[in-house]
Amino acid sequence: MRIPFDAFTLAAVVAELQPYVGGRVQGVRQPTETEVAIGLYAGGKEAMLLVSCHPVFARAHFVTRRPANQPQPPVFCATLRARIDGGTLVSAKQIKGDRILTLDFESERGPHRLVVELMGKHSNAMLLDGGGAVVSAAKWVGKSKSSRPIQPGARYELPPVVGGSGQVSSPFLRKLVEAMGTDQPVRAALASGKYQPILSVGNGAYPISVQALGLDEISRSSISIALEQHYDRETVEQEAQALRASLLGQLGRVVLAREAAISDLAQAREAGERAGKLQRWGELILAYGPAAGEGIRELTAWDYDGTEARVPLDPELDFKANAAAYFDRAKRAKARMGQVGEQKERLEADRAAVLNLIERITAEPKLIGLRDLQEEARSRRWLHTQGASAKAKEDRPYEGHRIRELLGPSGFSALYGENAESNDYLTLRVAKPNDYWLHIRGAASAHVVVPTHNHPEKVSREVLMWAAQIAVSHSPSKHAGFVAVDYTLKKYVRKPKGAPKGTALYTHEKTLHVES
Repeated sequence: MRIPFDAFTLAAVVAELQPYVGGRVQGVRQPTETEVAIGLYAGGKEAMLLVSCHPVFARAHFVTRRPANQPQPPVFCATLRARIDGGTLVSAKQIKGDRILTLDFESERGPHRLVVELMGKHSNAMLLDGGGAVVSAAKWVGKSKSSRPIQPGARYELPPVVGGSGQVSSPFLRKLVEAMGTDQPVRAALASGKYQPILSVGNGAYPISVQALGLDEISRSSISIALEQHYDRETVEQEAQALRASLLGQLGRVVLAREAAISDLAQAREAGERAGKLQRWGELILAYGPAAGEGIRELTAWDYDGTEARVPLDPELDFKANAAAYFDRAKRAKARMGQVGEQKERLEADRAAVLNLIERITAEPKLIGLRDLQEEARSRRWLHTQGASAKAKEDRPYEGHRIRELLGPSGFSALYGENAESNDYLTLRVAKPNDYWLHIRGAASAHVVVPTHNHPEKVSREVLMWAAQIAVSHSPSKHAGFVAVDYTLKKYVRKPKGAPKGTALYTHEKTLHVES
């Protein structure tokens, strides 16, 4: 059972703050975007009050360690320093028994009030001037985001959920009182300002015993010490969980990329192993082609072992060109075989290493260990380095759509979509009018685009055949044997109004025939 930082806990913290009323402000720090630490000095004692408007760990309490500063102080921190540093804390109050803390200060800049709302994801901290107008805030809230916007110069208003009874309560406290069978310990603590804080390891800290709820607990000398010990552990565990999830997500994508590359290489190896067959087909075309005639799509011939062979042909080419095309494919397939084997071996080893690191990250319980594993992954270049916000478009090319790019013959490249939505984006938003666009005739496939830089006449047939093979390999027809792929310029492609994603109509097409 999680123990919340509720209104009763805040009441105990406010009670601990009272000895520092009248004390001097000695420095303001902002260790994170959601935390502010204010140094106080009173009665010969120093203390550091931490207030946090974190959406999960919103809280206020003293801390025993001085938090680190950010290298560049945020505007909120700089404003607090300018307005209250060196001033006096004149009051510390809880508003209407709810989770709102107000700290009033007097300084050379006049009276100011720090309002800290500790309300989950709506938590915030705001500095008000003497007239109640907002001077600065940890989180600005626009009019479009809330009916109670937090904007510079606007008058501060209490949240509408704050009750008017002034009685400290919360669902957790009501449940505890019900389990105890009496509210006497609660009323006595609130009346006297004296509490008996406990730490329930792994559950939280509270101003009174929670044993009635079946929770183990350890007594602590102050609610702040109990809270600090709890959140020191809780925030580290949360950071570890977030880091683990981030690493596993990124490394999972690395594994998928390696598997896709290994699959591509396996297909290339299979193509290389067919080099002998392609060579024979070229020879059979030279032998039987002259007698077969022009414009046929298939040549029937007798192979060297006496069996019948059916050789697919491009009807737009004569027999010599068809034979030359098969000889060229056989030559390139043989040339790739050596490289393919070496690359596949390297990628499989890399994939195995990534999977091993994923297992270690999954099993690592400590944040420091996860950070070491993060550095290991970064040194292996398995993690993406996040750039500045100005580079957001570079970090998410194609606005996050799943579009891949491959390099092909003669320096040309090809783009293809991995799903219907990406196909739409590629065809309608990325492709230029004079780029070549390819798709399997009469069947589903990836949309493939060959950028021509406005010179489609420079794209050779070899490049188009290579792009057509991409369309076939990313379609349900990739094992069909002999597949027709249409190609045309993007300016002849359109999407019918209201058609499903990935649908396209085109004209002026020509057809290539690809062996899959």
